[in-house]
Amino acid sequence: MKKTIVVFGSTTGTCEEIANTIADKLGVEAINVSDFSEDTIKENDNLILGTSTWGSGELQDDWYDGVEVLKNADLSGKTVALFGCGDSESYSDTFCGGMKELYDACQGANILPGVSTDGYTFDDSDAVVDGKFVGLALDNVNEDDKTEERIDAWIEAIKPRL
Repeated sequence: MKKTIVVFGSTTGTCEEIANTIADKLGVEAINVSDFSEDTIKENDNLILGTSTWGSGELQDDWYDGVEVLKNADLSGKTVALFGCGDSESYSDTFCGGMKELYDACQGANILPGVSTDGYTFDDSDAVVDGKFVGLALDNVNEDDKTEERIDAWIEAIKPRL
């Protein structure tokens, strides 16, 4: 596997916990997006980016500066995988929508395919493109019993491409 880093934005700690789980399973480092810079991008071949979703489908607050870093960086030759945390019950119409903003900011990179919407219960999400999430969608509020299995299946799918 090429040099990989997990970058997360987390307010309540859920996305941080998930980022650390992913990083541990891959044997790589996880950093908070507040420590993310253009140098981070230059030093890594693979970026695994994660955000929680707030309000009506918005990114976690710390990601707004991180998105500017992504938009201003040369992402050609970089591989990106996305994951997002959301609440599919209380925010069923914006579930994991924050991932879409990361997806849009990473155009120009090789963005790995996301996961199928099968097995998820939600009404709508901007993070669904062509019938699939743009990354790994997780609901640690209502479906925490599925989180580990979903992470493992996703890592198995993306690891050969990292």
